[in-house]
Amino acid sequence: MTLKSLPLTDELHAYLVAHGSPPDQIMRDLAEETLAALPAEAGMQIAPEQAAFLTLLTRIAGVRQAVEVGTFTGLSSLAIARGLADGGRLTCFDISTEYTGIARRYWARAGVDDRIELRIGPAAETLRELPQERYLDLAFVDADKTGYPVYWAELVPRMRPGGLILVDNVLRGGRVVAPRDEADRAIAAFNDDVLADVRVEAVMLPVADGLTLARVR
Repeated sequence: MTLKSLPLTDELHAYLVAHGSPPDQIMRDLAEETLAALPAEAGMQIAPEQAAFLTLLTRIAGVRQAVEVGTFTGLSSLAIARGLADGGRLTCFDISTEYTGIARRYWARAGVDDRIELRIGPAAETLRELPQERYLDLAFVDADKTGYPVYWAELVPRMRPGGLILVDNVLRGGRVVAPRDEADRAIAAFNDDVLADVRVEAVMLPVADGLTLARVR
């Protein structure tokens, strides 16, 4: 028994991924192309265990209406789309046609492109175009860190009771306990705000760079 999560060596991480719905060839090809085409930005892609978790959680929750803020080259959206219930829809928000151009190709290859709508533009503005009612089953946020409070403010009122919000990079490589830059400070403040938000119950998981899972009351 241990009182905290185990540190992951490369060997242990490979074991973990291999024993939890490991990525298929499409996901492996996407990860490889992202690294080859965008080596400086490839770290923005979610970890393989996060992809498996997103698919399983989406499926368990019976998600029909989902939103993603920050799509990059499409691994997280592909994972969510694969878990959607019959007739389910995922709306993705991003500002880059270059990154999402890669995503579109892999959505098509995986046969989920008909479930995904991509909206290009600043999410702080485009999220406001969503219906005002509480209809979303799941939201995943993995975009510019200083924008998280705005995205949270737009998403929570649109989540159905019991809806799930997942927020990535909430540990900032461990720097939230001693922030070094604006993004670190923004995430540290955001984490405090989520903890104090009575509209949700939340847990922070040590998955990859930290993943908050919140259930809207």
